[in-house]
Amino acid sequence: MTRTCLIAMLSRRYATTTAFQPSSSTISSSSRFFSQAVTKHHRIACPAGVAASSKLFMSTTSDETATETKGEAAAATPSIVKRIKTADAVEPSDDIVAIKGWVRTVRKQKTLAFVEVNDGSNLSGIQCVLGFETIDEETKEEINKLTTGCSVEVLGQAVKSQGGKQAVELSAKSLRIVGACPGDTYPLAKKRHSLEYLRTLAHLRPRTNTVAAVARVRSKLAGAIHSFFQTSGFVYVQTPLITASDCEGAGEMFRVTTMDLDNISTMPRAKDAEDEKKETDGVDYSEDFFGKPAYLTVSGQLGGETYASALGDIYTFGPTFRAENSQTARHLAEFHMVEPEMAFADLTSAMNNAEAMLKFVVKEVLESCEEDLTFFTKFYEKGLTKRLEKLVSKPFVRISYREAIEYLQEEIAKDPSKWQFPDVEFGTDLATEHERWLAETKFESAVFVYNYPRSIKAFYMRDNDEDGGETVNAMDLLVPGVGELVGGSQREERLDVLENKMSELDLDPEDYWWYLDLRRFGSVPHSGYGLGFERLVCYVCGIDNIRDAIAFPRYPGNAEF
Repeated sequence: MTRTCLIAMLSRRYATTTAFQPSSSTISSSSRFFSQAVTKHHRIACPAGVAASSKLFMSTTSDETATETKGEAAAATPSIVKRIKTADAVEPSDDIVAIKGWVRTVRKQKTLAFVEVNDGSNLSGIQCVLGFETIDEETKEEINKLTTGCSVEVLGQAVKSQGGKQAVELSAKSLRIVGACPGDTYPLAKKRHSLEYLRTLAHLRPRTNTVAAVARVRSKLAGAIHSFFQTSGFVYVQTPLITASDCEGAGEMFRVTTMDLDNISTMPRAKDAEDEKKETDGVDYSEDFFGKPAYLTVSGQLGGETYASALGDIYTFGPTFRAENSQTARHLAEFHMVEPEMAFADLTSAMNNAEAMLKFVVKEVLESCEEDLTFFTKFYEKGLTKRLEKLVSKPFVRISYREAIEYLQEEIAKDPSKWQFPDVEFGTDLATEHERWLAETKFESAVFVYNYPRSIKAFYMRDNDEDGGETVNAMDLLVPGVGELVGGSQREERLDVLENKMSELDLDPEDYWWYLDLRRFGSVPHSGYGLGFERLVCYVCGIDNIRDAIAFPRYPGNAEF
């Protein structure tokens, strides 16, 4: 049955006369029927008579209008009301539109009611003004039931606002409560809550200004990252979340198993290497689901390298996991990494790409999220927008690790008591305070630090020949307010060198046989880097705690929601 026939049939049912007034039960059942019948077309028809009485109004997200029919059906053709997002209500219009969202505030006067509705599309939402002389009795009854948090549908015209807070408001004709929200138990009262408290309400905190703004900026950043790489000729590759390889060699990985951990006595025991008749205290993972120890990945890099060795330039963007027992504001157990890999590329190529990518995505947010950035600048970091604009316009500083150590030693010597970690020398793994001083104070800019000591970096990073292998061709990008944001390197493409490094770190070549094959069969110089996406969100939004940069943070002792 076509949509036109369906609408016409339903219209004949409810529009026998223009004076027809349906009962409440009829309205309820017809509303459900209309919704189910045309949900796939994202439109709901408003039958003649029903719409006129304002007993029932429905809307559509489409700009299409109902197809005209002949005869009786034409006389009863329903009107179509367009639903708009509050972010799109930017100028007055003569059209009747529908707003659907959640109530933030309600103010009632003698002749007017003011209802602030937010649908999540922007920070400010829209003010709906309802004049008691122009609305029906049912709307008046609904207004008396309104509370903060309830969901509503409002029908009206976008008009020039009489106040100064927004350019447009909705001159509302009808309002219906979709979902009630008891004011005495709703935990998000009309006040500003601490971010610590909101983490205990992760299922409701997206309704707050801060978390909703973070979500919008995060979405824009993700889209811009894909746009940058797609328009730069990179191929998007989805690498596995379950792996048998430890990319970083740190051992901080979550184990994946189907063995019955609640009944340890039944778990198969590994055999003694010298006497197979003897069992050890270890577990025989050959009987586990994957036939070997398996883990949640800490990085998609190794898998990404395999595709870069065939497709040239690729990137991954997905969740990664680290079982690091850290409660700092910089670490999560589950987070997202952006990891491009480029064949026939050295470290300079990786730094150039990282700089271009960051400038691109931050510029996109500056142009698209002005209202949210203004909010963050006001409440979280003064001068945030200027800092982001500076990142886009100013070239990144590039210094060697040895130079960074010299700068730090010179500064720390002035007053070591000001530093939590005053002991800095070649081989020191820079702490956040060191990274932030370089970016925020020394250079007031994003800073690439390259050529790190071999002893503090991962096995796959290429040894520098010029200093006898004391350093590796690696880099970190440090930014104000965060510290390290990007880490990358030229990968070790020489088979013999890579095998020797793996042996030094007691990494079993059998676990990496496929990775070593890339060096056996057509090896090429290649480079890449990893961007911590949640850290980027923190940097762009000016928020301090990474747990507020992700929808449902996972960290030691917390896997709620």
